[in-house]
Amino acid sequence: MTKSRTSRTRSKRRAGGARPWLGWLLKLSIVGLVILAGFAIYLDAVVQEKFSGKRWTIPAKVYARPLELFVGQKLAKNDFLTELDALGYRRESAATGPGIASVAANNVELHTRGFQFYEGAEASQRVRVRFSGDYVAGLTRANGSELAVARLEPLMIGGLYPAHNEDRILIKLDQVPPYLVETLVAVEDREFFEHFGVSPKSIARAVWVNLTAGQVRQGGSTLTQQLVKNFYLTNERSLSRKATEAMMAVLLELHYGKQEILEAYLNEVFLGQDGRRAIHGFGLASQYFFGRPLAELRLHQVALLVGMVKGPTYYNPRRHPERALERRNLILDLLAEQQVVTVEEATSAKQQPLGVTQRGSMADSSYPAFLDLVKRQLRQDYREEDLTEEGLRVFTSFDPILQLKAEKAMSETLKRLGKGAEAVEGAMLVTNPETGEIQAMLGSRQPGYAGFNRALDAVRPIGSLIKPAIYLAALEKPSQYTLTSLLEDEPFSVKGGDGQVWKPQNYGRQAHGTVYLYQALANSYNLSTARLGLDLGVPNVLKTLARLGAEPDWPAYPSMLLGAGGLRPIEVADIYQTLANGGFNTPLRGIRSVLTAEGEPLKRYPFQIQQRFDPGAIYLTQYAMQRVMHEGTGRSAYNQLPRSLNLAGKTGTTNDSRDSWFAGFSQDLLAVVWLGRDDNGKTALTGASGALQVWSDFMRRADPLPLDMPVPDNVVHVWVDSRTGQGTDQRCPGAVQMPYIRGSEPMPGPGCGIQEPAESVMDWVRGWLE
Repeated sequence: MTKSRTSRTRSKRRAGGARPWLGWLLKLSIVGLVILAGFAIYLDAVVQEKFSGKRWTIPAKVYARPLELFVGQKLAKNDFLTELDALGYRRESAATGPGIASVAANNVELHTRGFQFYEGAEASQRVRVRFSGDYVAGLTRANGSELAVARLEPLMIGGLYPAHNEDRILIKLDQVPPYLVETLVAVEDREFFEHFGVSPKSIARAVWVNLTAGQVRQGGSTLTQQLVKNFYLTNERSLSRKATEAMMAVLLELHYGKQEILEAYLNEVFLGQDGRRAIHGFGLASQYFFGRPLAELRLHQVALLVGMVKGPTYYNPRRHPERALERRNLILDLLAEQQVVTVEEATSAKQQPLGVTQRGSMADSSYPAFLDLVKRQLRQDYREEDLTEEGLRVFTSFDPILQLKAEKAMSETLKRLGKGAEAVEGAMLVTNPETGEIQAMLGSRQPGYAGFNRALDAVRPIGSLIKPAIYLAALEKPSQYTLTSLLEDEPFSVKGGDGQVWKPQNYGRQAHGTVYLYQALANSYNLSTARLGLDLGVPNVLKTLARLGAEPDWPAYPSMLLGAGGLRPIEVADIYQTLANGGFNTPLRGIRSVLTAEGEPLKRYPFQIQQRFDPGAIYLTQYAMQRVMHEGTGRSAYNQLPRSLNLAGKTGTTNDSRDSWFAGFSQDLLAVVWLGRDDNGKTALTGASGALQVWSDFMRRADPLPLDMPVPDNVVHVWVDSRTGQGTDQRCPGAVQMPYIRGSEPMPGPGCGIQEPAESVMDWVRGWLE
């Protein structure tokens, strides 16, 4: 009885002693579940907030000008093919689809890709282009009907990247090429369409493979888990991070469909590094490695990109082509094994080369000088975050064909100049004289150099490039100065207000006596130019310079008349733009329009124009600048160019040849070149032996139209004696025809009869009487 009672008492004690422990365990479990539920709710909010909102910050994309084709257009066939190559067009026997071109003799047939321009969408179409010489001689549709104009999609030349330097081209599932989704699923996650975010089967298989191999050979992450890791988490290797990844993957699949998750993965996956820029998504990777849109990729290219997912650096096809080829072929064998493709298709694809471009066609250092200009102009209208996060599409005036020719002209000329140019740097701008659009730009002798942009920032003395402004100021006073006015090219000195004596000298230290005004400019005589500038007044010359487009803060010292003041190459281009455009100032610009990421028009940048000079005075100045090229300091240009090509320009050299300049123009191209040392050291180059040689080489490659200046209403052409400058008859010895502003032409001289104006005698008499 006592034992039984004692036994029951002990049993009760044991039971009673166990209850508190179970209770605590239960409570801890409940607390843990509450915490886990709270964590899950938090993760759910994180997942939905980012996935449903703006998923990516997209840098602004910058495009070159679209190449427009029309009959009569001056365009060499080789230049056209160069642009097609840059755009990633494939050469095949027939243009059977977008991005394909076929070439036969002087005919090129292509299937354009279509594009969303500022004015609206332009559909893809088949076009036949026939060339004759350096001109487009025919333009038709595939059915043979004539086509007035065809426009190619513009080349993307760079972007404006955020601080983290991520970049991507967003794609939709309906834009992916055949086999991409099937290949990705077959390689990375065979049960993607069956699992709920995590795959127990894949995890078990990975554990088994790794245990039998004695090392980590396979992962068990699903595509959804990979997306979660890339999208939300770090690369930390820990059980807690892996558990969080699994929970978020399940939550993601609870809220979003497989197609949406797959599309996000295609845009997010990391596929390479381009310098500081991270290549994310298959859309950008296609452009970066193959130079063409994703939709145009073929089976062997798709297999390569999918194979790189496992290790973008390890399988980089540019750095490790053999390794990448082996990986690609392994993917193709896997596709055949899983019957995604036939054995024949896989075998054919394995015979293809990797086919990657030599370098990233979208590299952000391809055209750094021009992109620098674009950024500066955009920042006047947009916030930094708008430019680096909103995916704006910026359309510019950049011409990749002219850029390539400018790069070759600079590099090959400096190479040809040899040791004398080893430490020399350079800058160059190319513009359209009528619109002021900048078409090409070099900020360094090294085209891809992304550092100091000399075209925009190097302030250097301009030397004799200022002289056209002085002569223009004089020719605006036709009652006092004409092209045949006589100037004294003799030594003199001037004492300044600070007591300093200024004593200019000619290059070569030789005086030339009495010369015509146009001769002084053509031969860049310093003595006669300085005398003329002092007669006009230095402040008046500086005002003329400002009207031309540059307003430097220069003191009105006599030395400014010979270019002692400094300007940036882009400011020099602005001055010569006004001279080339008949006295109409058109501020230089590089941007044409901006679209939103969705293709909606945002802002247009039309060119502005303002008449600042009398057309007659400009015409006479241009005439004198043509004499620079034919008989003056620019005449060596015709060692590379045909003499029939009418051009105008001016050389510039500063003291000790520290700066070599040339600025000149044809009918359709203006180019400014500067050469010099960054440390302002001496060089062996004058304007004629240095910058002019680069300019001439570029013009030879660009093959511009000859300068054809319309004669203003207030200008007449008169026959004069080349020795005396007096009016004469065209039949007299030494008679030359010269332009004058009506009323300033010389009177008839004795000896050879009455001179005859180019238009008619009665016109001349009427003008003289007026």
